[in-house]
Amino acid sequence: MFDLDRWREIFQSINKNRLRSVMSGFTVAFAILLFTLLFGIVSGLSNSFKSAFADDAQNAMFVRVWKTSKPYKGLQTGRRVQLKNSDYNYVTEEYASKIEYQSSRIYKNFSIKYKSETSSYTVMAVNPDHQFLEKTIINEGRYLNERDLREASKVIVIGRLIKKDLFGERPALGKRVNMNGSSFLIIGIFSDDGGDNEERKAFIPLSTAQRMYGNNDYISQIALGYNPDLSLDAAVAFGNQLERDLRNKLNIHPDDQSALSVRNMAEANKGVGQFMGILYAIVILIGSGTLIAGIIGISNIMIFVIKERTKEFGVRKALGAKPSSIVAMVVQESILITALAGYFGLSLGTYILSLIGNSLEEKYFIKDPSVSPGIVIGATIVLILSGLIAGYLPAKKAANIKPIVALRAD
Repeated sequence: MFDLDRWREIFQSINKNRLRSVMSGFTVAFAILLFTLLFGIVSGLSNSFKSAFADDAQNAMFVRVWKTSKPYKGLQTGRRVQLKNSDYNYVTEEYASKIEYQSSRIYKNFSIKYKSETSSYTVMAVNPDHQFLEKTIINEGRYLNERDLREASKVIVIGRLIKKDLFGERPALGKRVNMNGSSFLIIGIFSDDGGDNEERKAFIPLSTAQRMYGNNDYISQIALGYNPDLSLDAAVAFGNQLERDLRNKLNIHPDDQSALSVRNMAEANKGVGQFMGILYAIVILIGSGTLIAGIIGISNIMIFVIKERTKEFGVRKALGAKPSSIVAMVVQESILITALAGYFGLSLGTYILSLIGNSLEEKYFIKDPSVSPGIVIGATIVLILSGLIAGYLPAKKAANIKPIVALRAD
């Protein structure tokens, strides 16, 4: 395998038959290139779907209410449905084994002021579990806790960009800001993968908002994270059951979608998984066809090459060369060309994906198209093995021909 003279002969053969070598390599390189591009684009679509839900936990569920659009049980159309703490407690008690995290939500828009700097932001009143439902990343300080909720503390956790707007490069942790006429202590600063809008939000304890802004037990939404041990089908069934039970409790018509809805990430994940599965199946089908075409191309070229070199093999045998050395030389040459061409196709495909990645995201919502090295390397290995077989079988046949017969070959 590491015979220096043999490798010299291989490179001399490749150099002498450049067109043949290039054509052999082109077949392999094109197959790997197309394979890389197809898988890269599908991977980019998958990344786009993932980034669309980047700021929410994958097991999140959101219950929202509005006005009724259908009369029900003697209640008129247009009735404003209102969630309360009792509804939140009902969900907690009824589905404790199926829930990992749970939080109420109240949305407010307030001006937040620090000294001469002031601006309007979305302020959410939540429970401590909300940190995990929104995948909030605490950069400084801490998030809200049960004591803040129990004591209705006037504390606030602000987004990274609120800190930048109001404080610039100065420290903000431990400072007080004025919000809607009340002083709040900054206990934490967070960042969020959801983007700038998410980082221009602030969080305060739910009990504080209920006491200060209405003195009631109203909530806007219920957010929860279902038990991650549930399968997607079980999580979807749980979401449907939760929706039916809340409709019954709040006297909402079973078909009134505008009055109450449950946005279940399990449904989205299931749909995306099915869609991506179909796409990958199509790509595997097309990619397999490309690889098969590459294998056929290599086989045809190697058969032609060996037929062309039959006389050469006859001379080698007449001079004492063993059939195994002739076969090994042909196989090594085939593997070398296939491996180099496969690496070139992989490198070119990866480069093209990196080159067009930004434009694909802007126009076609394909984000960071890339391909798993394992997949493409596996495809390259298949082609290399195919090149080995394509070279071995005809070479073995030619190497076993008697020298006098080989020398007479046309």
